[in-house]
Amino acid sequence: MKRLLWIPLVLAVLALALWWWLAHRSNAAPGMAEDPAIAAMLKDPTVIAKGRYLATAGDCVSCHTAQGGARYAGGRLLPTPFGNVPSSNLTPDPQTGLGQWRLEDFWRALHSGVGRHGELLYPVFSYTSFTKVTREDAIAIFAYLKSLPPVRQQATPLGLRFPYNVRATLAAWRALYFKEGVYQADPAQSASWNRGAYLVQGLGHCIECHAPRGTWGGVEPRAPLSGGRIPEVDWYAPDLSMQAHGGLQGWSKQDIVDLLKTGQASKGSALGPMADVVVGSTQHLRDEDLQAIADYLQSLPARPKPLTTKPSFDSKPLIERGQGIYAQRCASCHGKDGAGIAGVYPPLDGNATVLEPTGMNATRAVLLGGFAPLTQGNPRPYSMPPYAQQLSDADVAAVVTYVRQAWSNRAAAVEERDVVTYRHTPVD
Repeated sequence: MKRLLWIPLVLAVLALALWWWLAHRSNAAPGMAEDPAIAAMLKDPTVIAKGRYLATAGDCVSCHTAQGGARYAGGRLLPTPFGNVPSSNLTPDPQTGLGQWRLEDFWRALHSGVGRHGELLYPVFSYTSFTKVTREDAIAIFAYLKSLPPVRQQATPLGLRFPYNVRATLAAWRALYFKEGVYQADPAQSASWNRGAYLVQGLGHCIECHAPRGTWGGVEPRAPLSGGRIPEVDWYAPDLSMQAHGGLQGWSKQDIVDLLKTGQASKGSALGPMADVVVGSTQHLRDEDLQAIADYLQSLPARPKPLTTKPSFDSKPLIERGQGIYAQRCASCHGKDGAGIAGVYPPLDGNATVLEPTGMNATRAVLLGGFAPLTQGNPRPYSMPPYAQQLSDADVAAVVTYVRQAWSNRAAAVEERDVVTYRHTPVD
């Protein structure tokens, strides 16, 4: 009987989806020529160069390039809790890429999350953030993509499970989680702050990782950029607030700039997915844009003091065991006081990677090693060896718990069962 109650809901969702599709489907005839004025802009070297910079700021190449594949040719499988979604081919190949797309097609995809044939796009393509991109910038990005060498690459089949593979259901998802609209500058803020907000909220799509998500994969409407677990990857994107109780509390604006430019700052290093972002995107940004990002992050509101919960077990023996492991394996680089060595080994005392709520980042760093990105500003980064083969799950839980509670750190203990999970998470 309870199952029958779902039938009206499903029918309502499908009806809503049909109405939305009929109202928003494309009226453009296939093969329609580009507007001559737009066509001229798309061939302008200045516009193309601007688009290359903007595409770099958006780190488009990261998702739209398969491992070992041609740049921007798509085919990379993007994992979600609902199955894998392959990225699309952004080269101007006429059969498998953007060769037959007009600017209006690209604008609708970027701004409205609607494909060339009126199909709803899955939000793994972050149109929920890209909708804030201005039309002028969209023209430049499209011009750059159109200038790339065409690569023929057939689309990889969608890997979503039922009912998530039914695109029509996205109409209901969009009603809950998607607000369409170009970024509107705040006249009360400086030009630098607005530029930073535009990059962080729009092209940089930082909230797609640095925010908690609900059951259906939508970003939770909590404090902006308050941190969240990256689905299916087992890395935690930390809270980006630099104010009280924020994940970057104690960081200066220069620390933010240094991390984005070189992958390393006095407060820590970029690891995991963020290291990839630094390599492919932020290290190439102009200094004034990096400063603008830092200006915006510095303005994020202070966070409520996190609730402290007592562990479900006595963690004292774990900490004592971890202290011994730390002295043997870690202290020679990170120091007995957890202060590290400036410019060489990051500090662990007050480190955002260490203190994030779940403990997964520190655990994965111990298991997989800590590898700061190789960048133009840091061409010979020091790295930390992996200990997956040297330390048991109990050992890893112990040393991570010790580090999270030593010195000024006051983060929750990590249990052995958590280490088991993180040890067996696939590495992309």
